[in-house]
Order: sequence, then C-alpha cells, then structure tokens
Amino acid sequence: MKNWIKVATAAAVGVALSASAASAAWEKVVIATEGAYPPFNYVDKDGNLQGFDVDFAKKLCETAKIECEIVAQDWDGIIPGLLAKKYDAIIAQMSITEERKRSIDFSNYYSVTPAVFVGKEGMSLTAWKDGAIVEGALDGKVIGVQRSTTHSAFLEDNFPNAEIRMYDTQDNALLDLTAGRIDATLADSGVLVEWVKSDAGKGYAFISDTFAPKEFFGEGTGMGIRKEDQDLKEILNKALAEMLANGSYQTINKKYFKEINLHPN
Repeated sequence: MKNWIKVATAAAVGVALSASAASAAWEKVVIATEGAYPPFNYVDKDGNLQGFDVDFAKKLCETAKIECEIVAQDWDGIIPGLLAKKYDAIIAQMSITEERKRSIDFSNYYSVTPAVFVGKEGMSLTAWKDGAIVEGALDGKVIGVQRSTTHSAFLEDNFPNAEIRMYDTQDNALLDLTAGRIDATLADSGVLVEWVKSDAGKGYAFISDTFAPKEFFGEGTGMGIRKEDQDLKEILNKALAEMLANGSYQTINKKYFKEINLHPN
C-alpha cells in the first residue's frame, strides 16, 4: 500500500450530516482507492492521488462535514483491506454485484459506465448483442483484462475458446495491447474513451458497441463499506444525494468526462 495521503479537511467537529453522523466514530473516515485506473483514480508525477474518484471523495466528505483521508490500495487486496479495518470505505469504481455483497455492503450507486472492447482501428468484436452473449465471438482471440473485475468474470464465464490474459492494472493491459501481445482489452468505457484519444492510444479505437448487462456487471459502482457500518452508509448516501441535487457531482463529472454522464438517473 502506498503512503496515506490526506486530501480533505472537515468543518468544525460536532457538525453532523444526520443523527448518526454526530457519532464520534465518524468524525474521520479513511477511504481507499486503487490509484491505477485513470482517469477515475491514479497517482500523478508528484505522487499524489488524482482523478474522478478522488475529487468525488473529497467533495463527498466536505458535503458530509467529516474529515477524510484517501489511501491507495492495490485492487486485489482492496476488499480484504476493508474487512481488516485498514480503512472505512472503498471509492474505486467497484461494481455492485451479488457476489461482492456476500462479504461487504455498498452505498447507493454513484456512477455507471458500460463496458467496451478496444483494439486496433478497423477491427470489430461483437460479444454481446440484443441482450445476449454471442457465442464464439472471441474464439481464437487473445483478450487482456484486469483481474478480479466484473469484466474478467464475464470473459472467463462465457468465452472458453478465447485466451484471457489477466493483468494487475488496466494500464498494464493497455501496454501489452500496444506491444501487440493481445488483440484487444475489455474495460469501462469511461477509462478507455480518454485513452484512445491520447498519444498512447493512437491507432486504436472502440471495436465494439458499449454494453452493460446487469447480470454480469452489476448495478453500477458503489462505495464499499463493512456490513456493520450502516450509520456510515447513511452518511455517504445522504451526502451523495445532496451532491446530485446541488450540482457539485455534475461539475466533477464534466471535469473528467465531457461526453459521458456517469449518473444518468
């Protein structure tokens, strides 16, 4: 885990979002993000955490009038770290799925980004069409994906004749794509839309329609919390609702995604 980075300071102690927020237990909250999933979360050249998730977490804490710290945690260990009480919440584009809800709880969803394949311009893949898997669509293809994600589970469960290569970060999957070691990668469109516009993504494009089947990718992304921390869940949900109502959420959305509405409802 990278060093803890303090990113937001609360208003006066004792000012509370709700009756439960007044508890001294939540005067300060530690939030984990991955730090390797730009533009949602990443570490800049100075070693500081940046991105949509980071800005969202800062504003969320300011709205809730609690002090927060944000820490970077590798994806593979992010749920175990929460359960071990290394931090109190996860804000890292984690999809709300039934499997994950068996071990942790989630806030209301705070973003939705459909999946998409990216590969060389001119290539085409159709793995999902008219609400169903297209069997054999990836036969013989080498597809890169970040492990322990809804995208990796989707590929492994439905395309046995494709070679699925797992990566610790999405950035490393993209490096292998440009090196020619894989044919395509599957990830959130919000991550890949900026990459294909960058110098690094020159010559690459979306090679499928975007798709978001809930049975595979969940109900959107939520803030992960321990099941016993229902008072914290109430605080986070109330602050999220306030941000959506006052426009501060939309301001952060537009800063990072001019063409994508991350919270359509």
